[in-house]
Amino acid sequence: MLTKIGIFVSMCVVLGSFATFTVFSQESSISFATDVNLSEWQAVLHAPEGRVDRQVKVVDIGNSHVAVGVLFRNQIVANDEPVTGIVHTKVSEVYYITSGTGVLVTGGTMLGRRDIPSNTDIVEVLVGESFSTSVARGDGQVRLVSEGDIIVIPAGVFHGWHEVEERIEMVSIRPDPEKVLPAGYLNPYA
Repeated sequence: MLTKIGIFVSMCVVLGSFATFTVFSQESSISFATDVNLSEWQAVLHAPEGRVDRQVKVVDIGNSHVAVGVLFRNQIVANDEPVTGIVHTKVSEVYYITSGTGVLVTGGTMLGRRDIPSNTDIVEVLVGESFSTSVARGDGQVRLVSEGDIIVIPAGVFHGWHEVEERIEMVSIRPDPEKVLPAGYLNPYA
């Protein structure tokens, strides 16, 4: 597992370096890097609060923010009902599956919209302005994901779980170009 985490961290460093080079064509006031240690994100993932989505840190990188979160989904049995999920309007996500197996659905024709109130942790700390919705079973991009997989979910794209065979745990990197997430946030369990 540490090898896969090492690969993921290396990929994030390369992606972050490219983004930093692109964003910072002029001088930057940022002069240090931020670490998110294995022990920090694992402590947040396994904290007793019970939430399925938890922010670990939000970092100001100059012209943008980047958040690191952890998520899990317990078993979901497939059925014929629409797949429920969420859309973040301003913040993208990169999922790195650290354990488990499931069927993730992205995109598709949305069947309604329920805005998530702006005064919730989901909007204020986790992923910014968002709404919940659903898509018909089989609609969108349906794929089996498992440990080691990485999925890039741009802002504005529906994502939800059709089925989770065994508990899925994942790290989420959240690019926040509009700085809607609170820079300097640190989860108390980190």
